[in-house]
Amino acid sequence: MKIYTKTGDTGQTGLFAGPRVSKNHPRIESYGTVDELNATIGLTRSFAPPAEMDSLLETIQHGLFAVGAELATPDPQTHGTSMIGESAITGLEAAIDENEAKLSPLTQFILPTGTRVAASLHVARSVCRRAERCLVALQQTEPAVSLVPLRYLNRLSDLLFVLARVANQESGIPDAGWQKPAAD
Repeated sequence: MKIYTKTGDTGQTGLFAGPRVSKNHPRIESYGTVDELNATIGLTRSFAPPAEMDSLLETIQHGLFAVGAELATPDPQTHGTSMIGESAITGLEAAIDENEAKLSPLTQFILPTGTRVAASLHVARSVCRRAERCLVALQQTEPAVSLVPLRYLNRLSDLLFVLARVANQESGIPDAGWQKPAAD
């Protein structure tokens, strides 16, 4: 089987069990950004985070494939692509709580910097926030789209922020606090 099909050469792509739509359709933008997030997390994993964090990130990557499948399907319930549920969201919340307990409370805004793992997690967090915005735009044009993927991405962005702080802390790098510029 060849990787190229030439069916997208005119700017259209096919949805799973659905019609062909423009490649800039909000649905394509949504699952494309989720795919970018997944690749960014893969990049983070290439920097060899601690084993426990790497395992969590792998689980998240599998979850993101499920989110992408649901978003790529106009009727996910009928076609069995609605695979992310409340347990995935509560799993993210538990991971946030567990990792946040390792950290000192935030007292100021922090810069997205630090180790390669932490900086990459901050990039992933910002891509995750963009995926959320894309999904909100999709839900405004297609109100039947489930809110579960949006809630999953919202929790995930929080978790990625916490994991970035943990990665820095475990490497002995303190949070870099934002310093307000002096007024002219």
